[in-house]
Amino acid sequence: MRQALMIEGAAKPGGQYSHAVVANGFVFVSGQGPKEPDTGQTPDSFEGQVRQTLTNLKTILEGSGSSLDDVVKINCYLSDVTRFQEWNTIYAEFFPVSPPARTTVGCQLNGILVEVDCIAVLADE
Repeated sequence: MRQALMIEGAAKPGGQYSHAVVANGFVFVSGQGPKEPDTGQTPDSFEGQVRQTLTNLKTILEGSGSSLDDVVKINCYLSDVTRFQEWNTIYAEFFPVSPPARTTVGCQLNGILVEVDCIAVLADE
């Protein structure tokens, strides 16, 4: 079974995609950036963008019936890999125990400093 989801209270997608797709007991969350859902604004600082991006991810996971604790794989994209340590420190606040598998890559992003997508199990599975 496959179910595409748009989550109330999440940042509006920047293109033709669902916030998440639930399939076979997993939640596949589309890449999330640092846009604040209520205002559409993006924080100026790297720290603010990382925190908002991970908060946006959390919102979608919870709206999908999952949580940060249920994440099994994260992909992170940084516009500046020299900020890896700063990214990692903030990330550890969101995943303090038993962190998921993770890949972090440097890439060119359009007007943002960080983007994150993930795969999680459904909380009741």
